[in-house]
This record gives sequence, structure tokens and C-alpha cells, in this order.
Amino acid sequence: MKKLVVAAFVMVTAMTFAQEKLTQNTIQGVLQGNQGQVVALAEAFSEEQYDWRPTEGVNSVAEALLHVAGGNYYLASKMGFAPPEGVDVMNLSKITGKENIIAALKQSNEFVLEKIVLVEDAQFAEEVDFGFAKMNMLGGLLAIMEHNGEHKGQLIAYARSNGVTPPWSK
Repeated sequence: MKKLVVAAFVMVTAMTFAQEKLTQNTIQGVLQGNQGQVVALAEAFSEEQYDWRPTEGVNSVAEALLHVAGGNYYLASKMGFAPPEGVDVMNLSKITGKENIIAALKQSNEFVLEKIVLVEDAQFAEEVDFGFAKMNMLGGLLAIMEHNGEHKGQLIAYARSNGVTPPWSK
């Protein structure tokens, strides 16, 4: 009987721990998958294709990737997470070169993934003014995930238009 009680206690403790930050961990996991695919696309484009844009006035491949990086920092900053020291969010668009753009994107991805789990469940309902909309903190976390997914779709279309097959589709 004593072993059964101990086993039950261990199971309940494990289940409680697994449920802790369930929402944050789920968003983080989905976002991490999207981010991995965006980085894979960024790597699949040639250096020359980074200047390609579907039409005048629309972001190029490079600009779209840097927009994702900037969006990560912007949304997180509105939720109270200042960008890391040395990151000049206002000048991300000036980064050039495939390797530098990918490095900036990866750095923003890592930053935002770390911040997601710092949001406590009790903060989900707190209102945040994102400038383009007022929503709660949970909405902000979902906006980060959605923004990355939106631009993954954009970059898939860019890739297909340039004869680049998304790496996970091969």
C-alpha cells in the first residue's frame, strides 16, 4: 500500500509539473517549428534571391526576413521584454548579406522563445497596447506565433516563385 501511495504521489507531481506553463510551452513549441521552417527557407534562397520581390513596393526576401526579426522584438518589447543589449531594432532593415540576415533572424527567434515562458499564467489577461491593437498578454503571445506563420507562408510563395522548394517538402 505504501508503494502505491508513493507511486500515486509521483504521478500527480509529474502531471502537475507537466501542466505548469502548458500554454506558454505549447505556443513556444509551435513557434519554434515555424521559426525552424522560416530559417530553413532563408537558407534555401541563394544570396542573389535575397533581393527578389514579387513587385515594386512589396518586401524583398531579405526585407521579409528582417521584418520577422523586427516583429519578434517589437511584440516582445510591448509585453515588457526589452531587446537584448546591442540589438538596434530601428536599424535591422540596414542589415545586408544572407549570413548576417539569417544570424539576425536566429537571434530574434531565440530571444522571443526565451521570453514566452517568462509570461506567467496570471498575466494572460493583462491588457497590452501594441500600437496597432490593444489585446491581452495571451493575445500578444499568439500574435508572435501568428506573425511568424504569416511570413512563413509569404516566404513559401517567394520560394516557389523562384524555383526554390521548401526543404521540408523535398
